[in-house]
Amino acid sequence: MANKCFSFTSSRDWCYKYSFSTSGLKSTTADIGDGTFIHYWAPKTHKPNKPTLLLIHGIGANAMWQWNDFVSPLSSKFNVYVPDLLFFGDSYTTRPERSESFQAQCLMKAMEAAGVCKMSLVGLSYGGFVAYSMAAQFPDAVEKVVIGCAGVCLEDKDMEDGLFSVKSVDEAVSVLLAQTPQKLKELLKLSFYKPPIKNVPSCFLSDFIDVMCTENLQERKELIYAVHKDRKLSNLPKITQPTMIIWGENDQVFPLELAHRLQRHMEHNAELVVLKKAGHAINLEKPKEFYSYLKSFLCLSTKDHPKYNSNGDSQKVD
Repeated sequence: MANKCFSFTSSRDWCYKYSFSTSGLKSTTADIGDGTFIHYWAPKTHKPNKPTLLLIHGIGANAMWQWNDFVSPLSSKFNVYVPDLLFFGDSYTTRPERSESFQAQCLMKAMEAAGVCKMSLVGLSYGGFVAYSMAAQFPDAVEKVVIGCAGVCLEDKDMEDGLFSVKSVDEAVSVLLAQTPQKLKELLKLSFYKPPIKNVPSCFLSDFIDVMCTENLQERKELIYAVHKDRKLSNLPKITQPTMIIWGENDQVFPLELAHRLQRHMEHNAELVVLKKAGHAINLEKPKEFYSYLKSFLCLSTKDHPKYNSNGDSQKVD
């Protein structure tokens, strides 16, 4: 496009790269074999005396856009690694697999290539599916897990039963992978308790779509279909690591019922924190509160059972 050099989205992307770099992270790409490459941000110097934390993004954008507010404060306490999932950023595979299980295996191979053998995980939305799968597949490597607004316990029949605001997977794909300003507005309405769309010009929305939402579109569609296809709660393993489930009370992408269902599935071996007046995008709507809960949970000894005090904007659910 002729005005590409004036792209707000590209400029913001550059700012995030600068921010990640000044937070002590460096851009790295791991060739894990068989045509698969995982790009991730890693500490410029991995400090053995610090625990390691892996931040896993969702479908909405690449890793930088979802984790920028958190890498600097978390880097003071952890060796922070922030990967781009396959078909986002510079991560890619020529293999045909599209499951979150395969995404999890690729992230583990990338971490092993980086010399990391123990880590805690935070996964948002689709990233929560990947985090849960990593915890299930690699219990010796994963120490703690935070699942944020990720309907890992959904079943394929939930769509026909009317649990979701969309009526079909095709409709969900058209919104989650918005290709028009109107669809992007729909996504923002679904994702936020107070959608930031009132005064956003369509040209900004079109620019975001052009820069962030057109690459690897078919593969991203396949990721969403793979998450939903033949999904049964009875097939979901129960992870045993200390786990915090954190959710927006008004989430319209993955309704709060799925948070309670996950806690029941784990036989209450997980803390559930509900953020009031928040939708699906808790990292953007409630960044300070989200960070506060992350820090409290992740910095506790694994021998201690985390406890959270209710306040006006959140509650811990037993």
